[in-house]
Amino acid sequence: MIELKENQLDVDTYLELRKSVNWKKITKLQAEKALSASLFTVCAYEDGKPVGMGRIVGDGVIIDYVQDLVVRPDFQLGGVGGKILERLISFVKDTKIDGTEIMLCLMCAKGREEFYKKFDFIARPTEELGPGMIQYL
Repeated sequence: MIELKENQLDVDTYLELRKSVNWKKITKLQAEKALSASLFTVCAYEDGKPVGMGRIVGDGVIIDYVQDLVVRPDFQLGGVGGKILERLISFVKDTKIDGTEIMLCLMCAKGREEFYKKFDFIARPTEELGPGMIQYL
């Protein structure tokens, strides 16, 4: 059974989960600073073993981002990612200012668009919205 723990994601678990999906290697210092700057983190465990994570970054009032949604390959397609994403979305809904709207954005890996569409995310570009863009510095 999957257990979600909030705001307890530690640096070693964060780095281990990133490595499990072959994401770019980052330093321990980068990981520490990234986690400390997060608005909210969720880590999924099965039998005490971390199997997925996600975090929210942003300003908490105008725009937030789903960041680092990771599920170990051997646990993908089992509902773990959906549980994490639902909790991340719920956090943003619960913390936004009453009577206002907040943008919740993300950049997904190629081929993962359909997963996020199930949670009402809109793939860009659209008629009104241009494509997302990125720069590595």
